[in-house]
Amino acid sequence: MRAAEIRAAGAPPVVTDRTAPEPGPGEVAVSVTAAPVSPLDLLCASGTSYFGLPDLPYVPGVQGVGVLTRPTPTEPAGTPVWFATTAGMRPGDGSMAEHAVVAPADLVVLPAGADHALVAALGLSAVAAWMCLTWKGTLVPGETVLVLGAGGVVGQSAVQLARVAGAGHVVACARSDAALERARRLGADSVVPLADGDDVDSLARRFGDVPVDLVIDPVSGIPAAAALRTLRPGGRLVNLGSAAGEECPVSSAVLRSRSLHIHGYTNNELDADRRREALLTVVGHAMAGDLTVDHERVPLAEAGDAWTRPGRIVLVP
Repeated sequence: MRAAEIRAAGAPPVVTDRTAPEPGPGEVAVSVTAAPVSPLDLLCASGTSYFGLPDLPYVPGVQGVGVLTRPTPTEPAGTPVWFATTAGMRPGDGSMAEHAVVAPADLVVLPAGADHALVAALGLSAVAAWMCLTWKGTLVPGETVLVLGAGGVVGQSAVQLARVAGAGHVVACARSDAALERARRLGADSVVPLADGDDVDSLARRFGDVPVDLVIDPVSGIPAAAALRTLRPGGRLVNLGSAAGEECPVSSAVLRSRSLHIHGYTNNELDADRRREALLTVVGHAMAGDLTVDHERVPLAEAGDAWTRPGRIVLVP
């Protein structure tokens, strides 16, 4: 089979021929139809993540979509599935190959007719957006939501899912004009540009006087600190990334004077059942036409060239 193989930490994968994996006890075989290149894949392959240097060589890909290669006790061959792997975090191979083996607990059977590449592009990023809004963020219908980093997959998903979940007003914040215009098309009521050289005060002023109930924050840094100043008393910020910086300069007075709540989120919090429920929820919204995300379908053979290309890359056979 053809597979993308990480041979050196920090280097792009090399597409090569490998023996197709055979499922061991308690595993199932999947023929892969779509595998996204996610930020977690890049981080793990860099060798700089908190998981440490991965065993080399290995096939990257922490999630993917495919069909069951062989029947299982409950599903026939050809059943469409989404699946997760621990590639780059633990020894073993991932989704960026023609075939993969997966633990049954890491499979989610997909509805017939789901767009495999779109499901792969959304995947755990959309799951994170949904859970930050509804579980950690406890969004109440009618509330105002501010989405930082609205140009990324999490941000694009959060803008649309906030509307699905009943938000009364959605504000999107991003760096590029293209991302801001896309956010408007996806349902944002208003947009706020990020600029080089922003400080907390200037960005907080740009956010304006619309009180916010919930901030979805995949960026941290200056944008998160400024967003905290927009929150109503008792407002919430849910952080799930640090694209704008590892440190967020938060004033104690801002936190205490408004009794604000800051939460951290990771998909690693989710057990298999909760992850399955969330994934099927976002897939359902995608199939209904309420959720999409910009992505580029790239042949698996071009994985090395596309490895660090901007935007969400989805490798297909």
